[in-house]
Amino acid sequence: MSDYRLGIDVGGTKVEIAALDSKGEILLRHRVANPGTYDELLVTLRDLVEEGRARTAPNVTVGVGIPGAIDSRTMRVKNANATWLNGQTFGKDLEEILGCAVKVENDANCFALSEAVDGAAAGRRMVFGVILGSGVGGGFVINGEPITGLHHIAGEWGHIPLPWVREEEFPMPACFCGNKGCVERFLCGPALAASWKGDGQRCADGIEEAAAAGDAAAIHALDTYIDRLGRACALVINMVDPDAIVLGGGVSNLKTIYARVPDVMKKYAITPECRTELLKNMHGDSSGVRGAAWLWGK
Repeated sequence: MSDYRLGIDVGGTKVEIAALDSKGEILLRHRVANPGTYDELLVTLRDLVEEGRARTAPNVTVGVGIPGAIDSRTMRVKNANATWLNGQTFGKDLEEILGCAVKVENDANCFALSEAVDGAAAGRRMVFGVILGSGVGGGFVINGEPITGLHHIAGEWGHIPLPWVREEEFPMPACFCGNKGCVERFLCGPALAASWKGDGQRCADGIEEAAAAGDAAAIHALDTYIDRLGRACALVINMVDPDAIVLGGGVSNLKTIYARVPDVMKKYAITPECRTELLKNMHGDSSGVRGAAWLWGK
């Protein structure tokens, strides 16, 4: 196997590639716009991989993270928020255009893998990785391996109901998945912004500063968010009991999360002493490409 790994992160608006050596050092990092159509995406990925091969080695391994999953029965993409990816035989088509084997995985699983292999949760046996951004994603890694499940939906934490729901949290908000009350609708960045500034707001930048200055709406929004995140994390602890939960995405930059959420987790986790660590990611927006690269092992 090559001493180099190429990781590619396919996002809704951008595509990023990174080349890593066996020690995890980034040798190349390049970001381009996502062309927004399937055939053009394949060409873009081919060009990026050729660039990576030229800078590393011809036999470099290739791993790709996508905002969806590969159905294990049909081998087609499903659940992608870039809807034009859904139904495509992405892995097969990419292997044909590149002329090599490719590993494709959900982007949240790649994030979790990155932080479990050589990130914030390095050395922990069971890691749950969470992305708190414009949406909410999650992924499990056990002993350095992503856990995907029968339907390749393991860790889809954003689409379980908010647990221990309060009376004032009704009526449940509708989710794009077709259900109501999904964790994503309560914990995504736009939900925090709307809780603070009102419906239609999508950016919560500055909410901690506003709360510290006495903004009552900001204080209430943060208090509510902390309680909901703690409940949702406790549900994961009660289900699979991970060593660590690592947070990523824009909302993970809120310092108050790490100071206050663990106390909420302890209240709802069904154990006298909750030792599950709540960690901020180490690799930031590099985690996606790093995790994709590590799909082939370190």
